[in-house]
Amino acid sequence: MRTKRFYGLKRPKLRQSWNKYNLYNLSRADVPNFIARTNFQQKWTSKALTRSYHGETIKEKHWQRMFRRNIRSVVPLDHAQLARSDGHEQAEGRGSGLDSHPDKKPRAFPRTPYMNMIYAPTERRLDTAIFRALFASSTRQARQFVIHGDVKVNGKRMIYPGYLLNPGDMFQVEPERVMFATGAPKDARERRATRKLRQKQSQGSESESMPESLPSTQTPSSSVAEDNDSPESATESSAPTQEPQETLKQLLAQAKSMLTDSSSAELTAKRKRDLRAFKQTIQRTLSRHNTLSDSIDAQLLELSHKLDLNASSLAGAKPGPSRPSRNASKPNMETALLRKALEEARDNPIDASKSYATPWRPRPYMSAFAFVPRYLEIHHRICSAVYLRHPVARPGVGEVPTPYPAEINGLAFNWYLRRR
Repeated sequence: MRTKRFYGLKRPKLRQSWNKYNLYNLSRADVPNFIARTNFQQKWTSKALTRSYHGETIKEKHWQRMFRRNIRSVVPLDHAQLARSDGHEQAEGRGSGLDSHPDKKPRAFPRTPYMNMIYAPTERRLDTAIFRALFASSTRQARQFVIHGDVKVNGKRMIYPGYLLNPGDMFQVEPERVMFATGAPKDARERRATRKLRQKQSQGSESESMPESLPSTQTPSSSVAEDNDSPESATESSAPTQEPQETLKQLLAQAKSMLTDSSSAELTAKRKRDLRAFKQTIQRTLSRHNTLSDSIDAQLLELSHKLDLNASSLAGAKPGPSRPSRNASKPNMETALLRKALEEARDNPIDASKSYATPWRPRPYMSAFAFVPRYLEIHHRICSAVYLRHPVARPGVGEVPTPYPAEINGLAFNWYLRRR
């Protein structure tokens, strides 16, 4: 019941989370009606709304100590105007500057949303920065990562979620934790496969822990001969030739499972067509008796060579005038499809031991929250980010992401202003 209260639908409170109920509350969020409320009630309601989103894990007294009435902002200057004049025209007209021509309207500058920067100090916190960098699905999950020791700041392990970052600090999260946080959860079939794998591993560990009490009655010569003729040595000697074929068989099984899965209705028609074409390509490849190489490039070279030989043999079997074939680009398409599938199987394989769905795919409802603030520089391949500078207010833009307008944040600012 705690989750339902945390993402309540009757009295919604917006949170820093990718939860689908939170996304629904964001879509229907509206400014409260302040017509029949006093100034105190307006400020208190605005404070309660904004604090539920910005730093809801921070205690109120701690936030009151973090609050600053000074707001960082920048004013961009017109470089063309600065290059055109040195400012002497401002001294004309008795020191107040000349009036512009009535037909020439003055340039309108957008207003600077200063009040949206009230919660800028919370953006320095390590847990909030991890959430903004798309390394966690919520600030609470980011706190869990930090407390469990999965986060490093400037190369050193940091276990304090409230650590305040300074400009230039680099923080890094364990890639497995990031893939778990941003990846789709497992469905019933994948959870069943994980349970079976754990049962097999537990049975294997129990069998290994049992003592070997059977006496050995073999002679050294017979044991050496058996070792030389054992199937393990045969498999080791033939491993380089069998590994690519096993990989292709696994890819074929994956394609069949994706097509016959109950969730295959979510696949598009183009994706199903590509999977069927890929399955046919793998079947034709496995039907040949020649061995394949280990590397993907060598496999593709051999496959393309075999496809060329197959096309030339078909042309020699049916003599006649040469005509342009409709399937002239089919080998190239099959080769590209096979390369893509082999690369995906190598980089993003199906692994039931992982805590997230494999092959990895983004979790649902993630695209609505997939944005990066200007004060962070992120490298998603190594799951690290750099806190470049403190967020500032610019004309028309406040760099602190907030779902509330400047009026609500202004009332909350006035609430904390009178208590400093």
